[in-house]
Amino acid sequence: MPAFKSAYLIHGDDHGRVAERRARLRALAESESGPNGVEVFDAAACTPDAVCGALTAMTFAIGRRFVIADGVERWKEADAERVAGALAGVEPDTLTVAFFAREEGKAKAPDRLHSAVKAVGGVVATETAVKLWELPKWVAARAGEMDLELDSQAAKRLVAQVGERQQRLLRELEKLALEHGLGAHIGVEEIEASCASSAERRVWALGDALVAGDAPGASGILLELRAQGERLPSLLYAIVRRLREALSAAEALAAGQPVAQVKRGLRMSPKAADRLIADVSRRDVAALRAALVALADLELESRGGGGAELSEDTAAVRAVLAATA
Repeated sequence: MPAFKSAYLIHGDDHGRVAERRARLRALAESESGPNGVEVFDAAACTPDAVCGALTAMTFAIGRRFVIADGVERWKEADAERVAGALAGVEPDTLTVAFFAREEGKAKAPDRLHSAVKAVGGVVATETAVKLWELPKWVAARAGEMDLELDSQAAKRLVAQVGERQQRLLRELEKLALEHGLGAHIGVEEIEASCASSAERRVWALGDALVAGDAPGASGILLELRAQGERLPSLLYAIVRRLREALSAAEALAAGQPVAQVKRGLRMSPKAADRLIADVSRRDVAALRAALVALADLELESRGGGGAELSEDTAAVRAVLAATA
């Protein structure tokens, strides 16, 4: 039977690992106290008021009760101060609270929450993304855990081919295990034959879908890229650039410039330019401007400036739907 602390704070920029630890803790909690003994607050429900209410609620439940708060990276210091007061009164023998923060940019677990968890004898754990130069060694180790033999050159090639996102690298290793079987030796040739190339092409496909107003296509690509571990700021940089190119082309066409002249001004291959012009011709200038506004709002929200309580993925899908309207 595991021994539980009164509080945990699991935070860091390795979102996949943070999610894994949440899933493991919840499974342990439900094994200990049953599903009714676990309260989960995430996305819009993860508010200081809701968590304070759960920590101070009177209950006749028998055994340990668990409270999981996932999304505290959106909290301010004042929010954490209020929760700290409730946390100080928690009975450690009957209640465990676990805070989870998927940190990115300025979105971080408040310092006051760190000190509050430590003050009640809790555990603060950081899950940090592996440094780029350490990734090949990390990949080889994860492959070994999947009963795959990955030599150093193959590990380096995998990182070079699919990028540095740990979640995406894990998905590629899982596909290799399914394709080649347990115990297989994976070399550079197998990596080049089996693994997807860089996500860059999918990012540009996302930008093209936004320009074309293809809501289902754009939403699907967005969620696929996020599942592979692509970070929202990197995605926004690329797709906003494509939208700006589209808006510039739309404004030029609306001003009466010949199509050939507009194409020459686009820094892309002739085939890509033809597609962009075709997509732009099906939307008006106002729609493309509105799309840029929607993505600008998403960027502000992702950096903690919008005050929204939606999860990052939900906010991104909402922005995509607005941009393709």
